[in-house]
Amino acid sequence: SFNDFPKNIEHKHKRATMAAISRSSLALQCLLRDASRRSSSGAARSCSTGCSLSIVSTSLMQKQEQLPTRRFYSPTSSSLKKAWDPSLDEYKYWNRENSKHGEASYVLDMSPESIQKEARILCLAADDDDANSPLTGPSKLPFGSRLLHSGTQPTDFPDALVDENPNVLFVSPSCPHARLQLPLILHKFPTIEWIHVRSAGIDFLESDELQGVTKKGIIMTNAKGQFSSSLAEYAMMACSYFAKDIPRLISQKGAKVWNDFDIEELRGKTMGIVGYGDIGRATAKLASVYGMKVVALRRNPSKSEIDPVCDEVYGTGKLSLQKLMSISDYVVCSAPSTVETRGMVDADAFMASKPNQVFINLGRGPVVDEDALVASLKNGTLKGAALDVFATEPLPDDHELWDIENVLISPHNMDKTTTFMHEATKFFVNENVPRFILGDQLLNPVDATLGY
Repeated sequence: SFNDFPKNIEHKHKRATMAAISRSSLALQCLLRDASRRSSSGAARSCSTGCSLSIVSTSLMQKQEQLPTRRFYSPTSSSLKKAWDPSLDEYKYWNRENSKHGEASYVLDMSPESIQKEARILCLAADDDDANSPLTGPSKLPFGSRLLHSGTQPTDFPDALVDENPNVLFVSPSCPHARLQLPLILHKFPTIEWIHVRSAGIDFLESDELQGVTKKGIIMTNAKGQFSSSLAEYAMMACSYFAKDIPRLISQKGAKVWNDFDIEELRGKTMGIVGYGDIGRATAKLASVYGMKVVALRRNPSKSEIDPVCDEVYGTGKLSLQKLMSISDYVVCSAPSTVETRGMVDADAFMASKPNQVFINLGRGPVVDEDALVASLKNGTLKGAALDVFATEPLPDDHELWDIENVLISPHNMDKTTTFMHEATKFFVNENVPRFILGDQLLNPVDATLGY
């Protein structure tokens, strides 16, 4: 590895040496495979040392099986994978807990001759956005990549950059009016091949022009899989908040009152998940550990038919949603905000709710009809609600939700760890940029037309 070299050796010499080692490794593989073929065809002749070539070939074959191929970040054959496996080619999404880190970067470092194209990057973000430091800071970018410029609008990018043929655009939610700036940037730099969004949701980029991205053949990816675990933890905390009646405990402590009372178990309860993407599945994993039954709603239910943490899965549609609401003790809404999903959880859905249901929204506020939610909380249809997202953020001071006792409100921060956005940028730099340079499939593809 690079760490094995003395510190006084220049970086370019290290790379040259590593490249030579890589070429030698490939040559050895070819030699081993050739020996294996001769062995399998029955060409077993004695060696000068007296050993049978067939015995030597068998040994070589065993060693060959241990050698990695150039691209090895999908080591499991497709026939052994399940429909819910994130490493499937047709379901190639990143998860920071389960996905293997840095494999494409390793290939790039070990085989710099494998470069297919240079990544010439533009960054559309606010200047003071420190979370972009893995891209804009002093740390080195992957071999074969360059950051050309950063800015928040087309005039921030010099016209001379057109001659550099930038082909990658990194978009941060910190860019003011990003939905207006993105089409202008694409018009100014028509050589852009790939847009990466630093957030999981792309609703802040939504515009009439966004759907044209797909028609232009531009690839779009996002930071899906970076925020799932913290949101799943929040969902389970919200379930326990109502099951153990935490508000009553806090009230009794404040009043110095010792009154015991019955609480509920989560074991044996049913959790319904509206929007079974990476966040939904991370929540389902924790819920199954608690002993809960999990039912889910997703556009392509066939992908979760044999998922070990999902007991039932339904397709999208009002009837499917109402069925899920009618059998779930706890409902977690993790659906993205798109044209199709806005207002999806409406009055009809809440009317179908199982008695004493708890509703948890950690996806996007506009997916839920807040007036219908408030009415359901007031009339006792719902036992309570835990809300991390809202149709309008910050939540206005005069909103009714502030005054409803059985509502847990958080300011859209339940995935906001101290490093969460830095990690999202590192995913772009360490995982997807090397794949782009190697000409491999990018992780977290987004359909700009669907909005996720």
